[in-house]
Amino acid sequence: MSGHHVEEEKIRLGDMEVLKSDLLTLNMGPQHPATHGVLRVEIKTDSEIVVEATPHLGYLHRCFEKHAENLDYRGVIPFVDRMDYLAAMSMEWGYCLAVEKMLGTEVPKRAEYIRILIAELQRIASHLVYFGTYGIDMGAFTTFLYCFQDREEILRLFEELSGARMLYNYVWIGGVWNDINDDQLRRVKTFVDRFEGELKKYHQLVGENKIFIERTANVGVLTKEQCFDYGATGPVLRGSGVEWDLRKNRPYGMYEKFDFNVVTGKGEKGTVGDCWDRYYVRIFEMFESIKIIRQVLEGIEEGPVMGKVSKIIKVPAGEIYMRTECPRGELGYHLISDGGKTPYRLKVKSSCFTHTSMLPIIAPGQMVADLVASIGSIDIVLGEVDR
Repeated sequence: MSGHHVEEEKIRLGDMEVLKSDLLTLNMGPQHPATHGVLRVEIKTDSEIVVEATPHLGYLHRCFEKHAENLDYRGVIPFVDRMDYLAAMSMEWGYCLAVEKMLGTEVPKRAEYIRILIAELQRIASHLVYFGTYGIDMGAFTTFLYCFQDREEILRLFEELSGARMLYNYVWIGGVWNDINDDQLRRVKTFVDRFEGELKKYHQLVGENKIFIERTANVGVLTKEQCFDYGATGPVLRGSGVEWDLRKNRPYGMYEKFDFNVVTGKGEKGTVGDCWDRYYVRIFEMFESIKIIRQVLEGIEEGPVMGKVSKIIKVPAGEIYMRTECPRGELGYHLISDGGKTPYRLKVKSSCFTHTSMLPIIAPGQMVADLVASIGSIDIVLGEVDR
């Protein structure tokens, strides 16, 4: 765009007529805190208005899928942890389900309950990181401290169960590595009872805050059709008003036995599919996770936590595609076996990768500060993007 005679040249942006100037290319990242990981977003701006945004990936490339071809089936589990490292339990569960289905392994009932318990605790912990860091993106630091204080209780339990705070290797093929005791179950109940009240306060503090609403309502709108075109899933899809959750629509584990609601965006503060709606979905999903956890605590029964799995796992030749509802959306494992001790091919379908690809359609016409809000609202983890 020419920068000559700027005072005479004007362009229309929505209902506004604005001056036209030369485009300035800026790099957000790969170290910028608002990119939520080592993502580089190359943006072209006309003054404060973003004209174009191009995400550049590959700064965290880990060769996970190639590693998997050289590891036995159990040895892959610690590597899946490192994709979405804020929801490692969810990463493990999806992979183990794929292998178990091909083996025909029956998972003990107690292990199924424990898997759902830790998956929903992991969902809460993951959404708390989103909520806390999104608060910082919007300029609210206190939220971050509250969220990490609550998340710490979940991490402490995970550390007792697995020996690790972030990368667990806890869900194993056939069950779980370690049983949960009655005292730990009591502490989970105490936590959810207290946290439910805290969560209501957090929503009042942030979600109903005038400044937060102005920063997120009618910003970064994704329509239902755009979500379908790009293959969006999870809170991004539900934020646009689509009632789709694999736990309900394609149940796995024992989810069909549990009573909970699928939270969707309704345009309560602005337009359906805006940043506020995506915030709303994640916050109220935590209430639904609390509901599921209480049902687990009521129904869990005594018994073994590992099924019968041979020491050397050989998966029958064939292939399977297994997808699960992780905190950031659907995670799919396409596993191909040639009958050997290692996967012939393990391809992962990542929701974070899909959502990152939507930035070029969200960004044009936004202010730079609104692009920060939009990137935070799709809640990506680059370990899963750069598999």
